[in-house]
Amino acid sequence: MTRNACTNGLRLTALLLSVAASSAGLTAFGASMPSIQTLLFVDDHHVLYRAGTQRVLQPLKRHSENPLIPGRNKPYEAAIAWCSVYHNPASGVYQVWYQAFAGDEARDRTRRCVVAYAESTDGLRFTKPNLGLFDYNGTKDTSIVLVGNGGTSDRYGVSVVVDPLSQDVNRRYKMAHFDFTKDNGVEYPGLNVAFSPDGIHWTKHPRGPLSRISYGDYGDLVPFVGETNRPWSIPLSMADAMDALYDPVREVFAIYGKMWIDGPDGGMHWKHATGRIESKDFIQWSKPELVAAPDDEDSASVEFHTMPVFQYGGIYFAPLQILNRATQGGVVDVELALSRDGLNWRRPFRKPFWLGRSDGGKFDSGAIFLCAQPVILDDEIRFYYGAYSKGATGSDDLKLTTGIGLATMPRDRFAGLKPVPRSDQPTLKKRLENIGQVTLKPMDFAGVKSLELNADAVAGSIRVEVLNSEGRRVRGFNYDEATPITGDSLRHSIRWRERGVKDLPAGNHMLRLHLDNATIYALSIHRLY
Repeated sequence: MTRNACTNGLRLTALLLSVAASSAGLTAFGASMPSIQTLLFVDDHHVLYRAGTQRVLQPLKRHSENPLIPGRNKPYEAAIAWCSVYHNPASGVYQVWYQAFAGDEARDRTRRCVVAYAESTDGLRFTKPNLGLFDYNGTKDTSIVLVGNGGTSDRYGVSVVVDPLSQDVNRRYKMAHFDFTKDNGVEYPGLNVAFSPDGIHWTKHPRGPLSRISYGDYGDLVPFVGETNRPWSIPLSMADAMDALYDPVREVFAIYGKMWIDGPDGGMHWKHATGRIESKDFIQWSKPELVAAPDDEDSASVEFHTMPVFQYGGIYFAPLQILNRATQGGVVDVELALSRDGLNWRRPFRKPFWLGRSDGGKFDSGAIFLCAQPVILDDEIRFYYGAYSKGATGSDDLKLTTGIGLATMPRDRFAGLKPVPRSDQPTLKKRLENIGQVTLKPMDFAGVKSLELNADAVAGSIRVEVLNSEGRRVRGFNYDEATPITGDSLRHSIRWRERGVKDLPAGNHMLRLHLDNATIYALSIHRLY
């Protein structure tokens, strides 16, 4: 039994760089550093140590009106799943690009798998405008904005980077997509790019592929050095689906995509892992580098379908899409993975899934494809996702239900720290039931005007005290002087009875957060400049 190294699918991702960066305390495309720094407790990067606490994932919550964009109501939409969203900070308009797969229903091979477009003013009610740019089976009024080249296999794998500071307005929107293109008369599969001034009218870059991918059968022998009779069998190359972003740390464009790893017998195209490539101009790309792969904790049937990445709050997040081939068609759930440099990845939240499949044959009960980039609002973070009621290869199923939905979470609540239940601490005395403390690493509070804590203390309370760099309590800022924090809020003010953070003496200090049956998610530091 063989498996084609390019499975049908489309990965679309729009990058909300200007909005997400400014909201998350990041810099993008030369933006200035904001005066608010938010420390997320999704990992222990800012924690010196903690006692009696555990970290808990905050799963995403589905919108009650899903799917917001139903599939199959256009003749070219037999299946839609992979989607991409850009929330324009100036106009407030939401732009959505999504896969529209028609397969054999399309008379023109270039229309088998296209990119369609939708938009909204509130992110909840979308319209599919009749753009008249590309026809489909004789119909001129379509929302199609990109078609394929009509090569050996279908065009897919689109990701849009919005560059608001681009000196060339015609390249403000930068698209990475998969297609089959000819180089010196020979057709190769791989990365292609296109550019647009508005996200609707696209011009394909004349040269491609800019990064060739491996294309072949399961178990193929690895080619020898200098072997040229199999030009599509490329070890350590990207595969078909890809997600782009602007990396503000390295100041480069980056693409994360499928990358084949070899099997136990050394045969090629065994499982999908994740690779990364980089570019300064979105045209010249580096050689692929393997950055994440399934490990011993994954069963033999589990691999990575795709690993879109976004940067927020100084952390690289990946809605890692876990493909399990043990079920016919291959079901897909979403796990949250983390990295501090974009290269070395950790998977601390394997179960429960960040966004698992629903049940009852709904549109998202078979496979979920989460859009990489969030829409950052004042009190909420929105994640759009496409889905199938069947597995990842179910796009040809006539009984398929498909569409694009929305999942949300309260602002900055990816994961939190809370006390370990007393049943898990049998040696502790009763007075320590549901008690824990988190001591943060020393920091300089000069120029800080206020502190806010994102926390749920509905069933308990939180007190914050200050220690000096040697771990000694600071008078006026100790536990008994702290104003108790109660209730559930994204912005609890941290106060002391007679002092404020501006009254701290010079030097580094440590915050100690005392938790009594409460959960903390993030700390925001507001500076005077």
